[in-house]
Amino acid sequence: MRTAPVSVTPADAKIGPKPPLRRFHQARWDEPLLFELSTPGERGVLVPEPEVPLDGAVPNELPDALRRTAPPALPELSQLHVLRHYLRLSQENLGADLNIDVGQGTCTMKYSPKINEQFARDHRVAELHPLQDERTVQGVLEIVHRLEGMLAEISGMDRVSLQPGAGSAAIYANVAMIRAYFADRGELDQRDEVITTIFSHPSNAACAKTAGFKVITLYPDADGYPDLEALKAAVGPRTAALLITNPEDTGIFNPRIEEFVRTVHEAGGLACYDQANANGILGITRARDAGFDLCHFNLHKTFSTPHGCGGPGAGACGVSEALVPYLPRPTVEFDGTAYRLDDDRPGSVGKVRPFYGVVPNLVRAYAWIMSLGAEGLREVAEVAALNNNYLMKKVLEIRGVSAPYAEGRRRVEQVRYSWAELAEDTGVHSEEIGLRAADFGTHYWTSHHPYVVPEPMTLEPTESYSKADLDEYAAILAEVAREAYDDAEAVRTAPHRSTVHRVREETLEDPATWAVTWRAYRRKILGA
Repeated sequence: MRTAPVSVTPADAKIGPKPPLRRFHQARWDEPLLFELSTPGERGVLVPEPEVPLDGAVPNELPDALRRTAPPALPELSQLHVLRHYLRLSQENLGADLNIDVGQGTCTMKYSPKINEQFARDHRVAELHPLQDERTVQGVLEIVHRLEGMLAEISGMDRVSLQPGAGSAAIYANVAMIRAYFADRGELDQRDEVITTIFSHPSNAACAKTAGFKVITLYPDADGYPDLEALKAAVGPRTAALLITNPEDTGIFNPRIEEFVRTVHEAGGLACYDQANANGILGITRARDAGFDLCHFNLHKTFSTPHGCGGPGAGACGVSEALVPYLPRPTVEFDGTAYRLDDDRPGSVGKVRPFYGVVPNLVRAYAWIMSLGAEGLREVAEVAALNNNYLMKKVLEIRGVSAPYAEGRRRVEQVRYSWAELAEDTGVHSEEIGLRAADFGTHYWTSHHPYVVPEPMTLEPTESYSKADLDEYAAILAEVAREAYDDAEAVRTAPHRSTVHRVREETLEDPATWAVTWRAYRRKILGA
């Protein structure tokens, strides 16, 4: 029997170039919930019977009303089925390890070195208990103390607290310290106003409002910068503080920031710097050098620790000497011999989370800073700004997109673009462009509220991405824009090759459809 000849590629043959747009197709498993996969009696690990019976032999301090009358009805699956379930879910995901993640906007998604994961998972970190004796956790307390010192140097502040569990918690801690500062001076009843800007993070206004302050919001002037004249009109004897993000979420850096701070100080208020967008200014400018009294960082953004789907994060509060007494307690202190947690701080605003910080993320941030050093941190900022401005040039060549405010000027580490022209021409909206982008193996974020920029798209390349990555991402956006003009229905009905779907927004306002537990899902969705 004769067989067809086998074609062999010559050794000197050149490999063809990668196609400009990947032939992406997401795995789709229609994977059920673990509860739906459960089979009574199946188990992945054989748990031996306890040697001591549990019926009264082990002390139980719980009152009868809090004790279970039956074991929890947890899913029962074999190891194989558990493994299969989670691997299938992982194949249905996009993320920083799989795709070009510049479309995550102000979240500053960057590559988190895997060696840092090993540090965080080391049993000497992962198995710590927050109630251990301080003498047994000297290593972690040293890392926390040293990280606080690094962030104090990076910000120019006198002390830093790493207790907040996220950036918004750090903002609230700063607002609480501002409130305590004026309460000590007997001025809190008078100083009841906080000033912020429309493109600062909404958490600033939300935290100030939650703490009982009236919020005054400034809008951009004709050049796209926060309006200095509006600030001068707003400040006065009722001003407690200015809470401002710089660069703002448009990527615009306020060149008059020192004058903003001086204006607030002259009115007797404090100035608080939201540095969640610090990725493009590390080693270049510092909060204290501009005169700020307080600042905060998001370690789960700027300092390369994972977001973890909105948590766990890690926040850092930095303060000048006058505000040190109000830092959350406990603080980490070092007497030259040992580290300890100091809870005896009568002026403190108290705890802003249980125990002390999100230790695994603090370890990751410490390792990232240590691996880069001062020169490396500055290079991070320079590359992030270079990447952002290169991508902005590519994106603004696409039909239907613009970058409102401070037009024609450079941005720092991100840009909030607008598809208003494309939407007017084609009827395709920004959210639909994002859903179509999923068909090419990537995604992007529109904007947080308020939607001041119409049909927004926020991109932030960080320092992690190469020129080829940025070219590919821009090519995907260009292709989706071309489709919007040539075949709008293909974009409106997307995604076609992905597992993501269109959220029925009307359900977000209908509690009758909310199912956050298995029992609620069975009752509301399955009708069981």
